[in-house]
Amino acid sequence: MALFKKKNYIRINPNRDQVPAAKPEVPDNLWAKCPNCKHMLYTKDIGLEKICPYCSYNFRISAWERIAITIDEKSFEEWDNNLFTKDPLSFPGYVEKVTKTQESTGLDEAVLTGKATIMGNSLALGIMDSHFIMGSMGTVVGEKITRLFEKATLEKLPVVIFTASGGARMQEGIMSLMQMAKISAAVKRHSDAGLFYLTVLTDPTTGGVTASFAMEGDIILAEPQSMIGFAGRRVIEQTIKQELPEDFQKAEFLLEHGFVDQIVPRTDIKERISQLLRLHDGRSWGVQ
Repeated sequence: MALFKKKNYIRINPNRDQVPAAKPEVPDNLWAKCPNCKHMLYTKDIGLEKICPYCSYNFRISAWERIAITIDEKSFEEWDNNLFTKDPLSFPGYVEKVTKTQESTGLDEAVLTGKATIMGNSLALGIMDSHFIMGSMGTVVGEKITRLFEKATLEKLPVVIFTASGGARMQEGIMSLMQMAKISAAVKRHSDAGLFYLTVLTDPTTGGVTASFAMEGDIILAEPQSMIGFAGRRVIEQTIKQELPEDFQKAEFLLEHGFVDQIVPRTDIKERISQLLRLHDGRSWGVQ
């Protein structure tokens, strides 16, 4: 019977180290799937602008990534980074969620505001970040954007805002909804001063942000394939008892129906903003 028993042989290769080599590791974020065309993409192929090479879909990017590809190098001066989110409704787990998101994103809140230049043109700049609780608008976001318009009015600067939001922040209830009117009033005072306001709608721009300052720009641009709307698709279909078009709430659909002035690829947005700023400033009349 011993013939059928396995023996524990110790195999020793004198040409190899006794300590096994570390297992090869695959780096994180090596591949990405395009939400639009569903292609699997090597992340280096989508570049710094993060654009799908197959369908030109613009991936969601952080506020700091947006700054890196849009404004003049080292020209950003951040405003109001000393505002801190409170918990007005004592919402369960809200403070912990905000703290965790701050650590993971490196942001204090869902919007960065400040002063910068784009191709030499000075402006007040706001950039929302969907990675921070889906870019939802709470009291701090509302206050920072309001102050952005107020400071721009005092310094006679145009305002450019990149929107990216799931809407008003439910953890702050009516406090978040009040920001819609507060920001709109600041936008009106900025407009009454004869100053230019440009919005760039990115994926996604929805809810209370769409219903207020996102659609109040003198000119409204959008990135390709961005989802833009107020209520969700299923809510609308259940309310009106009709099936909506496949491209409903896409930037291209809104352009066709007059809600957006132009769709601009991310690679061209810096040049387009510069042209519009110069046009408003009266220094250039060559915008096509």
